[in-house]
Amino acid sequence: MRFDGKTVVVTGGALGIGRAVCELLAERGAAVSIIDWDEDAGSKLSEEIVRNGGKARFDRVNVANSADVLAAVEATAKEFGSIDSLVVSAGIQRYGTAISTTDEQWDEVIGVNLRGAWNAAKACLPNILKRGGSIVNVSSVQALASQQNVLAYTVSKHGLIGLTRSMAMDFAKDGVRVNAVCPGTVDTPMLKWAASLDPDPQSVYDACNAMHPIGRIARPREIAEVVAFLVHESSSFVTGAIWTVDGGLLTQIGGVPKTG
Repeated sequence: MRFDGKTVVVTGGALGIGRAVCELLAERGAAVSIIDWDEDAGSKLSEEIVRNGGKARFDRVNVANSADVLAAVEATAKEFGSIDSLVVSAGIQRYGTAISTTDEQWDEVIGVNLRGAWNAAKACLPNILKRGGSIVNVSSVQALASQQNVLAYTVSKHGLIGLTRSMAMDFAKDGVRVNAVCPGTVDTPMLKWAASLDPDPQSVYDACNAMHPIGRIARPREIAEVVAFLVHESSSFVTGAIWTVDGGLLTQIGGVPKTG
């Protein structure tokens, strides 16, 4: 799959899954617009891609701020001439229940994970509509199930599914496809941060590896490969779809039944 002549905006593109997406698409010919809050990581990635012969730009943006997202998208369109696709990978994790989650935590998570996705789509769609293209939202298995103590995160990821399906229906006739990817546990800085909250971080990794039937957590590149397929014309008859990329996590039923 090649992306020569295509421009792809990637929110959350500096780290984790978003970074893997930017690297993969740039390797395959795309110009990538890296939108992220982490200025150091985003600038270094952009410089690395350009140094390796690719095309990239970086904008430091809080995706919860619609005006800043729009400014970055407009600058991207001006520099590269068009925007063909959007990958939404910006996301944060916070812990709490319906009682312990604070107003500030709720607003922060919904602002980045859900409103940020809408802000990016709203900013990119006028360009994408000019010649058709695609949007891929990186959601989570927690859009389809839930763990304990992750209220705001789970709500935001469930919301991304609704956003995906709604936009898929609204813009199908215009040649715009919208899909979502729901990864299981992935070896990212977010996971490292979550593990650091435990007195024994390695035990968190061990538990995550064990709970996936495939026997391990995912590498960011493995998720990026699925995202790339959904961005590419190879998936031209796929829209409104929710792709689980979870090593079999949601397929299994807990417990071991007795057999005789």
